[in-house]
Amino acid sequence: MTITVRELTYYPVKGCAGTVVASAQVLGTGLEHDRTFMVVDAADGAFRSQRTHASMAAIRVEVLEAGAALDLSAEGVEPLRLKVDRDGPRREVSMFDRPLGAAADQGDEVAEWFSEVLGAESRLVRVAPGFDRDGWGDTPGKVNFADAHAVLVASTASLDDLNARIAARGDAEPVPMDRFRPNIVLTGNDEPHFEDRVRRMTLGSVELAYSVRAMRCNVPLVDQRTGRRAGPEPVRTLATYRREPEYKNKVSFGAKNAVVCEGMVTVGDTVEVAEWLGR
Repeated sequence: MTITVRELTYYPVKGCAGTVVASAQVLGTGLEHDRTFMVVDAADGAFRSQRTHASMAAIRVEVLEAGAALDLSAEGVEPLRLKVDRDGPRREVSMFDRPLGAAADQGDEVAEWFSEVLGAESRLVRVAPGFDRDGWGDTPGKVNFADAHAVLVASTASLDDLNARIAARGDAEPVPMDRFRPNIVLTGNDEPHFEDRVRRMTLGSVELAYSVRAMRCNVPLVDQRTGRRAGPEPVRTLATYRREPEYKNKVSFGAKNAVVCEGMVTVGDTVEVAEWLGR
C-alpha cells in the first residue's frame, strides 16, 4: 500500500473558488496563498462565507506576481485586477463571533466589486504583517483565515465510500471532491477515512500533524462550479454514518492538520505515515 498525493488546492480568498496546483510551498499557516484574504461585512467586520453567500463559490481568484496582485472574476460583472496592499489601513475583523484582530483593508474599488457580486456591502481584507493566530486540537499549529486549522486533508477512499452510499439511495448524483474544499487529497489506501487515523505524516519535505476531524456545515451542499445550493447531498448521507456526538452531532469528512515542518509538496509525492492512531 503506497499512499500518494492526488491533488493540491489553495483558496486565496476565503469562501471563493480554489486554485488547483501541481506543487505548492507549504508554510506554517498552510499552503502558500491559502486563505490570505477574506471578505467581511462592511459594517461590523464579520467574515462572509458560502454558509450565507453560496455565490462566493463561483468567484474566481488568480494570484499574480507572487501575491502582489489578484485577478478577480464572476458572472455578470467586469473582472478586476487588484494591486494588493499588504500593509493597508487596518480594519477589525471577526470569525464565528470571535475577534481576529486587525486586517489590512484592500480599498474601495475591490470593496465595491465584492459588494456588487454578493449583493451586500462588503470589504476585502488581507492578513496583516504580524498576524499570529493559533489553531486548536491535538496539534494546534498556526492558521491564517481558514476556519481554525492550516491544512484540510481528505482521501479518494472516503469520497468513493460516500458516493457508493449515495448511489445506494438511488435518488441523487455522486458529489465531487471540491464540495469539501480540501487542500490535500490522498490516494492509494482503500480504507475510507484513513486520514482520521493519521497522526503524523511527511509529504515531500512537509510534515503535518493531526489536529481534529473536519466538522461539516452546509457548505458541502453548494455546487462549487455554479455557486448555487444543490443539496441535500452529501450531508444527508453523511448524517447516517459520520455524526460526531462530541461535536454536537455534526457530521465529519476529512481531517484538519497543523504544519510542523515547512517545505514543498508535489502531486505524486509518496506519503510516509510516521504515526497512526491505535498503532
